Amino acid sequence: MNLSPATSRSNDPAPSAKMRRPYKVADAIKTWIVEQGLKPGDKLPHEQTLMELFGMSKGTIRETMRVLEAQGLIVTRTGPKGGAFINAVSEAMASSLLSNYFFFNELSVKDIYQLRCLLEPELVASLAGRLSEEDLARLEANIQKYAQPALNAEVERAQHIDSLQFHIILAELAGNELLGFIIRFMARMLADLTVNRHLYEPHNHELWEQGFNHQRDLILALKEGRSGDARNIMREHMEVAQKLMEAQEVEMTRRFMLHAPQQ
Repeated sequence: MNLSPATSRSNDPAPSAKMRRPYKVADAIKTWIVEQGLKPGDKLPHEQTLMELFGMSKGTIRETMRVLEAQGLIVTRTGPKGGAFINAVSEAMASSLLSNYFFFNELSVKDIYQLRCLLEPELVASLAGRLSEEDLARLEANIQKYAQPALNAEVERAQHIDSLQFHIILAELAGNELLGFIIRFMARMLADLTVNRHLYEPHNHELWEQGFNHQRDLILALKEGRSGDARNIMREHMEVAQKLMEAQEVEMTRRFMLHAPQQ
């Protein structure tokens, strides 16, 4: 396989969208890995072989290796048995890289719930009657962490995070890796947003009570195989949580404005 400069110039929609050469070579290497049937742990060919395979200079190949390592797709090891080895990207790293995309694109509670309201009711409808006793016990043990209202802001913060863990557990049981990843990612993004913006600080008994009751009722619907009820309970849970969390967001913005230095 030879990735020539002419190939690198082909079919980009606009000059501003052009990828730098090492990124194009990285994509070519990923395609080659799939074609060769290589798996995590397998070693990539030596640098000279890669130069010949892809028709690139030593400098370009070395920069390409740095790109692949930054993406988590390879790990490099030193020593006599060292080299570049294919790596399975962890969910934590994938989530971190995706979070970086949103770093300067500020998300709101509404943004996150708009997607949650679409996906999570369908997830639980698909799980109704399919969960094992062990699965149901995990969910039950999780809601017991916030079975009583919080007494202070620190406990409130922990309860918010634990209640989102309930949704992460459901996503782990999805049986659909893409759906599960998206829901887990959204739950973690919401947890980060809640902590970073102190959305747990305005005490909200209704948010705790409604959330706990919905999750308790949902466990029962899942256990009894009531798919339609599970869907409706989760939809109502998402809609109520969105309304109350948006109110938390507004309240924290108001507090910030009240305490902002006057010009």
